Amino acid sequence: MPERDVALLGCGLIGQSWAALLLAHGINVSAWDPDGDALAALPRHVLPMLDQLRALGVAAAEPGQIRLAATVEAAVADADWVQENAPENVALKQRLYAQVQAAAPADAVIASSTSSLTWSALATGMARPGRLVTAHPFNPPHLMPLVEIYGTEAAVVDRAVRFYQALGRETVVLKKEATGHIANRLASALWREAVHIVAAGIADVADVDRALVHGPGLRWSVIGAHLAYHLGGGAGGIGHYLQHLGPSQERRWASLGQPRLTPEICQQLVEGIAQEAAGRSIATLEQQRDQGLIAALTARQQLSAGDDHAV
Repeated sequence: MPERDVALLGCGLIGQSWAALLLAHGINVSAWDPDGDALAALPRHVLPMLDQLRALGVAAAEPGQIRLAATVEAAVADADWVQENAPENVALKQRLYAQVQAAAPADAVIASSTSSLTWSALATGMARPGRLVTAHPFNPPHLMPLVEIYGTEAAVVDRAVRFYQALGRETVVLKKEATGHIANRLASALWREAVHIVAAGIADVADVDRALVHGPGLRWSVIGAHLAYHLGGGAGGIGHYLQHLGPSQERRWASLGQPRLTPEICQQLVEGIAQEAAGRSIATLEQQRDQGLIAALTARQQLSAGDDHAV
């Protein structure tokens, strides 16, 4: 991998997770955060994530080194790659890019972890906008393989694909930009209906989550939505499904809800989550989530071993 020195701007949950993944692959990280406490805590936060990656067999012979930088300029001065994890605020990110462009090597790529903002909004005012890509990971990036990429210079996009694939990530490249990219649009569409089901009194929060985890969520962990419906068509595949079951699908689409997050519905969701969490803290829920993800990733590794086409 040509990128051996990465500047990490923003050391919140996403930044911490990126740092662990980079270090585990032998890449040096120069980190900066405007919050001095968050910056100082970064080395401590990455330790359990590194343990998780070792459990998955991700451990370079020589792990990368982490350096805490006092300024943006110091962080990016020698960077091959800049991974920006600032809050979802266009003006803030643009000010950060101005600092990066003035101090980073001219060939350093600037990659934004933005979950919802578009490339065109972020690139406005940049001297060379083509060096910017949006590179949205799923949380937590050190475990979730997905990275969604969009940019306008083919060579930079190709470089981004190679960079993240070298980190063991599954990359998808958007053909045109979209708010929320791909995965968050899908997730938002599903959650909208999950909220509607609760708001309409069809089921409570916990049962909606159970239905998803033990039904389509389990299937989607190994096969995508389009391919799942292809198999749903039997021997005739997606063509047969569309011909014979397409109208029923359209009827379901027509019945989907358009909920509003009113104070009443928000309170219903908060109370439903409290019941489902059953006293478990955020830290405990995160730990349980990560344990489940590691188990699922291990199973996928075993399934795909020796078979490039396994799903």
